[in-house]
Amino acid sequence: MNRDNDKGKVLINRSLIIAAGKMFLFLVIIARLYYLQVYQADQYKTLADENRISTRLLIPPRGIIYDRNGEMLATNRQNFQAMIVAEQAPNVQQTLDAFKKIMPLSEAEEERIKKDLKRNRSFVPIKIKENLTWEEVARIQLNASDLPGIIIDEGLSRYYPYGEKMAHVIGYVSSVSDKDVKDDPLLEVPGFKIGKSGIEKLFEKKLRGSGGILKLEVNAFGRIMKQIERTDGIPGERVDLTIDARLQSKAFDLFGEESGSAILLDVNSGEILAFVSTPSFDPNIMSQGVSSEMWNDWLKDEKKPLTNKGVAGQYSPGSTFKMIVALAGLEAGVIKPETRSFCAGKMFLGNHAFHCWKSQGHGYINVVEALQHSCDIFFYETAQKLGIEKIAEMSRRFGLGSKINIGLENEKPGLIPDKAWKLKRFGEPWQQGENLISGIGQGYILTTPIQLATMTARLVNGGYEVQPSFIKLSDKEKNKIKKINVSSANLELIKEGMYNVVNKQGGTAWWSRFDFNGQKMGGKTGTTQVRRISMKERQTGIIAQEDLPWKYRNHALFVGYAPQYNPKYAVVVLVEHGRGGSTTAAPIGSKLLLEALKLDAAKEQTN
Repeated sequence: MNRDNDKGKVLINRSLIIAAGKMFLFLVIIARLYYLQVYQADQYKTLADENRISTRLLIPPRGIIYDRNGEMLATNRQNFQAMIVAEQAPNVQQTLDAFKKIMPLSEAEEERIKKDLKRNRSFVPIKIKENLTWEEVARIQLNASDLPGIIIDEGLSRYYPYGEKMAHVIGYVSSVSDKDVKDDPLLEVPGFKIGKSGIEKLFEKKLRGSGGILKLEVNAFGRIMKQIERTDGIPGERVDLTIDARLQSKAFDLFGEESGSAILLDVNSGEILAFVSTPSFDPNIMSQGVSSEMWNDWLKDEKKPLTNKGVAGQYSPGSTFKMIVALAGLEAGVIKPETRSFCAGKMFLGNHAFHCWKSQGHGYINVVEALQHSCDIFFYETAQKLGIEKIAEMSRRFGLGSKINIGLENEKPGLIPDKAWKLKRFGEPWQQGENLISGIGQGYILTTPIQLATMTARLVNGGYEVQPSFIKLSDKEKNKIKKINVSSANLELIKEGMYNVVNKQGGTAWWSRFDFNGQKMGGKTGTTQVRRISMKERQTGIIAQEDLPWKYRNHALFVGYAPQYNPKYAVVVLVEHGRGGSTTAAPIGSKLLLEALKLDAAKEQTN
């Protein structure tokens, strides 16, 4: 009996243990379910929503770029795109073949379409062609029965009203590349475009704006069922530039078929009113996508339309550099206002002859007359007395030899040589003859048009260190502009020489003079060789520039200011292989300065 009782107790204990274990497990399950359904409810609701809700970024409208008078330089316009939805086309290739009969597609476009079709699901619309005109859209719609799967989508695309006239300033937008830093989810959106050059690149983040959000309900296969929520993004900010579209267009048109650059500055603030590099390109084509044929044509063009010559072109300044040499000589005391040198047409250093451009010479001449007639001998002698170190020091104070940093890409620093530079570059000491060549702005010296514009503005504004800019300065910023430590009297002598260049007979820009209501200009011409003139050519007569191939002709330069009293504008004009500064560059500079004065007069009459 005791054994039976013991067995019964064991069974009861075991049953109780099993029951307790089941109860424990049941409580664990209850607790877990409570945890999942109550404490983790929000998390799993989110996960469930993510399975049925697709969130997409919406591209915001890009900011508009304006000139100083509110004229639009870069804007957005309606963009019609032809798209294909593969699942709606019984035969995609047949549809594309039918589309090509209505609107041709390049090999590159076809290749891109095929890649996109393979990469995306059949219900995702694939772009075939964008920027369609109303006529092209109508043609597609009329042939809709032959184009199953083709739909028309509407959006915004970047548009540049001034085309090639503004290309090197405004730049263009293009698709995001692998090299672009992905610091914004918008950069991951297919088809999104960012600034690739010019102001578009400089103010990219400001112009880009912030993306919106579109929430869509999708099924398990990713197909859109309906729109749930839409939050539009924040449009990009507007950018107001100092550029005057009227002066920009005038400068561009004045060049005609010539190649080069023209820049017009406000001498008191440094604000850039016109900035032209020619020939140019159409940024609208760049933004839409350039064919390989057109790109290769641009690269092969000897006039280099893709190069922004205003900041990336480096040229010998020639005689436009003589103001710096004259100022350095006056400041150092090696010449005085009354100092007169005799020009016989050439001078010797050892056995080497250095020639003046005027073979019969200028006779006795002072610094103002030397600038007026651009006498080489006067500046050879001045440079010989000065030495390269003092010339280099004055050059750098007026903006030469280093980047101006106006924000455009590929800016070059130019070159103002000195003894240390030559020793480091060539391992050779500086030679006396190199002082003479530097005195007329040739030899190793290289400048960019924006540097020459800066130099001119600082020379004629009383010696204030203005910094060129595309953005307007506040009055507070203008008041902070530092004055260069040079004599005001010496600067007035330089201005007098530049005034005589244009307004006194015998001046090298005499034929480009104007008198607009008593307002005149001053300036300085320059002509720089791109090839060495042989002794035989000097003896037998220099070959006419027109008879040389274009690439061997001299560069033509002109720097100027207006009006003569209290100057407001400074201009630089560089015409690549333009033959002569007085014949090619000066007329362009004169007409541009005159246009600026006329616009001022018209504004005063309106007010």
